[in-house]
Amino acid sequence: MAELQVLLQAHSGLFLVLAGLLGLVLGSFLNVVILRLPPRLEWQWQQECAEFTSQPPPDAPPPPGLVLQPSHCPACGHGLRPWENIPLLSWLLLRGRCSHCGHPIHWQYPLVEALTGLLALVLAWKLGPGTHFLAGLTFTATLVALAGIDLRTQLLPDPLTLPLLWAGLLYSLLGGPVPLADAVIGAMAGYLSLWSVYWLFKLLTGKEGMGYGDFKLLAALGAWLGWKLLPLVILLSALLGLLAAVLMMVLLRHDRRQPIPFGPYLAAAGWLALIWGEPLLDRYLRLLGI
Repeated sequence: MAELQVLLQAHSGLFLVLAGLLGLVLGSFLNVVILRLPPRLEWQWQQECAEFTSQPPPDAPPPPGLVLQPSHCPACGHGLRPWENIPLLSWLLLRGRCSHCGHPIHWQYPLVEALTGLLALVLAWKLGPGTHFLAGLTFTATLVALAGIDLRTQLLPDPLTLPLLWAGLLYSLLGGPVPLADAVIGAMAGYLSLWSVYWLFKLLTGKEGMGYGDFKLLAALGAWLGWKLLPLVILLSALLGLLAAVLMMVLLRHDRRQPIPFGPYLAAAGWLALIWGEPLLDRYLRLLGI
């Protein structure tokens, strides 16, 4: 492992290429997670609810899992052949359509693959080869999956947010850049800050302004980034969310009464803080004269 790290450090261009390709492959798997995890969880919840209420469970078979079932066209059920499942390249070769029925391939597939590849490339450029890059890629992939699921379903599933939280604490324990005490305080502060906003908003308006998944996601970000970067994450996510809401209302005629998922903006802010958190925080403090 050490020899491989030395080799990649000596050939930085090769490492960047490999990181980008790894990001593309990872993005292909993240599409599976984004599409299959929510219905799988919903089916499990229905089974648990039926068991709790002593009712017969639904007759529907379980949705496809994340690993064993092969990919297929959602329109005609055509199983994808290996050459049709190459990240990004297959979409270009097929001109964005199923080779069997001609149904358009959803834009999510190439977008998630290209985005994950680009983010992996930036991580490789900033962090270099080694454990910090692998940890950052794990952090990034989980955020992409959470953002995609939240955009589609307005859910931030516990099977992703909670492992991300524990992974951040473990990373700090094993020698990550954030001291363990800062990570623990960051996790606590991240959860309690949005939890407090939630209850204050509910007491004032009688409505729920956000979900518990947002609390857990910010707790996870606090575990990875430490408590010092949490104000920056909250500020960036609020600005990104406000900008997106304005654009959607102006360009897409989005009804302002319709809820907008906050998870994608938390995820984007958390990733920016991971890469450029300290310079952004220093510049912000200078603007405030602190």
